[in-house]
Amino acid sequence: MEIDREDGRTPNQLRPLACSRNILHRPHGSASWSQGDTKVLAAVYGPKAGTKKNENTEKACFEVIWKPKSGQIGKVEKEYEMIMKRTIQSICVLTVNPNTTTSVIIQLLPCAINAACAALVDAGIPMKHLAVAICCCLADNGYLVLDPNKLEEKKMLAFAYLVFPNTTLSVLPEGSSVGEGEPVEHGIITSVTHGVMSVDDYFLCVENGRAATASLSAFFRKNFQQSSSKAG
Repeated sequence: MEIDREDGRTPNQLRPLACSRNILHRPHGSASWSQGDTKVLAAVYGPKAGTKKNENTEKACFEVIWKPKSGQIGKVEKEYEMIMKRTIQSICVLTVNPNTTTSVIIQLLPCAINAACAALVDAGIPMKHLAVAICCCLADNGYLVLDPNKLEEKKMLAFAYLVFPNTTLSVLPEGSSVGEGEPVEHGIITSVTHGVMSVDDYFLCVENGRAATASLSAFFRKNFQQSSSKAG
């Protein structure tokens, strides 16, 4: 039995993707990322001299500033900042710009991670590889669906926000030897769950999410190639 989604998509079908870079003038890098009617803006400032307190001065430092659409930042937003910071630090080369701080301003998971990656590339931040993020949900009828829209989110029992490495596109600076020859695991960079789901359902989410990264990676590649050709 096939689940019927209100927008006509299959359970594993993503919403239409769109990405634009260099859309803001003041940041060093910026990007907008859209999945269906969900749109996120990301801005990158830096690298700037000096690191935050308690940070390693021999490595580059990243801070994430979460901007809620309305109201004050709360416990949930602080958790998102921590998740984003750990994810960004895992994919960026921290030894290229030691004793510097790069600020990433963002909102809304998991689109925020995709938008942040595009903005980091736009800012020229050295990265080991890109990351692609996807949300997989457990519906009340027991079906798993990818990339829920706002209406579907209200009906879901549990969510799994998954971030996978995209190793098909290198974003290291030209001539850089950092990371060359180093193996990159095809595992999960970040995994955040909300609600209750079984272990079997979680691993199905991982399997479906990993399969969906192929289309996300292809979209990233096409978008960056188009941007490069326009710049040239």
